[in-house]
Amino acid sequence: MRAVGIIPARYGSSRLPGKPLLNINGKPMVQHVYERAKKAENLEEIWVATDSRKILRFCEDQDIPAVLTKDTHRCAAHRLQEAARQIPADFYVQINGDEPLISWKNISAAVPVRLPKEPEFGTNIIMPMTSPAEALDPTNIKVVFDREKRALYLSRTPIPYPYGSLDCTYYKHVGIIGYSRDMLDFYQNSVPGPLELAEGIDTLRFLDYGKPLYLIQADKGESLSVDTLKDLEEVRKRSKNRELG
Repeated sequence: MRAVGIIPARYGSSRLPGKPLLNINGKPMVQHVYERAKKAENLEEIWVATDSRKILRFCEDQDIPAVLTKDTHRCAAHRLQEAARQIPADFYVQINGDEPLISWKNISAAVPVRLPKEPEFGTNIIMPMTSPAEALDPTNIKVVFDREKRALYLSRTPIPYPYGSLDCTYYKHVGIIGYSRDMLDFYQNSVPGPLELAEGIDTLRFLDYGKPLYLIQADKGESLSVDTLKDLEEVRKRSKNRELG
């Protein structure tokens, strides 16, 4: 099985324009993500998929493989699907371009050891949450699953609700999602369902249409998405005394 990693890097963030090129201790964010992803042992290649010629030129100057995609994509899966037309593979791992602290071991874990029987499927890394604040934060996507670690539901609200017992662990979706090639094509040719529209979670496309999403638990590894200036300063602070790449 040929697996590749793709880093979606959109320039036009509403809160942090030009986010992939923001400086973190001497390197742009997208370079930090690429250098960490390159350590993943079971990905044959790592590519950046961007809608910006400025980001494309930076990647070319740094010998980072990159492709230019449309600036009209509604979600990262659509950008991956366009990039996949130029990058042949059996399986694609989406590596969020705004997570410079991302764990390369967790990236590796998103690649299945063998392909499931279903042609349209995905994988998603999850981690246990350690504080009530995390569980209550709507930017943390909460996940529940069955005994086989297949996703049952994803939500911005704390699930499961502790009605019958307080003995439960909350898990959050981490920004490392894997797609079979057929699943990327399905994303491109389908429309958001009622769950995806209600929660505003792209990954609910799997559940709206009954496609399997296999969850892989990671117990360690920092995960901080840079969405605001406060997030950016926190990443700079964490990385000040250690090497990110």
